[in-house]
Amino acid sequence: MELTIFILRLAVYILAFPMYLLNFLGLWSWICKKWFPYFLVRFSVMYNEQMASKKRELFSNLQEFAGPSGKLSLLEVGCGTGTNFKFYPPGCRVTCIDPNPNFEKFLIKSIAENRHLQFERFVVAAGENMHQVADGSVDVVVCTLVLCSVENQEQILREVCRVLRPVSERVRNLSYMQKLVHTQEYLLSSVCNSTNWK
Repeated sequence: MELTIFILRLAVYILAFPMYLLNFLGLWSWICKKWFPYFLVRFSVMYNEQMASKKRELFSNLQEFAGPSGKLSLLEVGCGTGTNFKFYPPGCRVTCIDPNPNFEKFLIKSIAENRHLQFERFVVAAGENMHQVADGSVDVVVCTLVLCSVENQEQILREVCRVLRPVSERVRNLSYMQKLVHTQEYLLSSVCNSTNWK
């Protein structure tokens, strides 16, 4: 049994060695940033097929959060390739933030496919530092499959609170927000728990 474990470990070390070497040489991050969008384009299609009904349900009442102008201003943090775009309401003004500049060409393609949206801009930044977005300037912040991969979850949530319109304007949606908070707590405690990924 010990010999089998040793052989399996050795195989994993040999298979992982090129990644360690590329990381040591400072190339791994560049490779990931360059090629991850291509992987995500393919993965997103399958993911959206599986999650379409849940996303429709989750995003169904976004228009209720629209500001006084009646137009919904939405910020998507960690937008990736724009896979959520088709679930946003018509006329929604979308600003996207992602730390990977290589997603921009995929976003442009996704916006072209989702003409019901008004694309505002793409900002290359981490969610923990969204200083390019003004305080209280958006009605809704969407971040799907993001909070598990950020450096500092508390900081990104502080930034989200900073860029959202004041909560007092959304008292009518308090119960919905409470559901989201409870869902968020569940996700952070179960999905993002690092012991689940070992």
